[in-house]
Amino acid sequence: MHRELIQLDINGERRELAVPPQKVLLDVLREDLGLTGSKRGCDDSSCGACAVLADGVPILACVAIASCYQETRIITVEGLAVAGEPTPIQTAYGEAGGSQCGFCTPGFMIAIHALLQHNPNPSDEEIRETLSSNLCRCTGYMQIYESVRLAMRRMEARSAQPAAVR
Repeated sequence: MHRELIQLDINGERRELAVPPQKVLLDVLREDLGLTGSKRGCDDSSCGACAVLADGVPILACVAIASCYQETRIITVEGLAVAGEPTPIQTAYGEAGGSQCGFCTPGFMIAIHALLQHNPNPSDEEIRETLSSNLCRCTGYMQIYESVRLAMRRMEARSAQPAAVR
């Protein structure tokens, strides 16, 4: 099988791989790099479980050809933590019960992270709109929305602290 050499920036690390030309990013992440946080849910871009950030913008890795992202900074759910510390959304998600079976959790966290990076104080409508492309089969979404609100409160409290306390 023909393979091409590609270089990807994944979670801040430059990786060089030989992959078939049409291999999707999700398969590269899961099969070649062992980053299994992004999930295969639908294979047709309708569930959001495979979401990753490409230069800060959520994309669906199940339909993204890996070789097209060589000049792009890719962040997976594994790469959201900073210096080994979980982000406010990661901790809030667990505490507020945003995760049931956990299958959809990585895609939701990627979408929420991108939203809060862009707008640290979104309205309920903006939260719903952002999450509308992600499917969860276990919850009624209320715990997911509460997770976002809890993360927002924590981010606001942290930004109100003097720099020396942070």
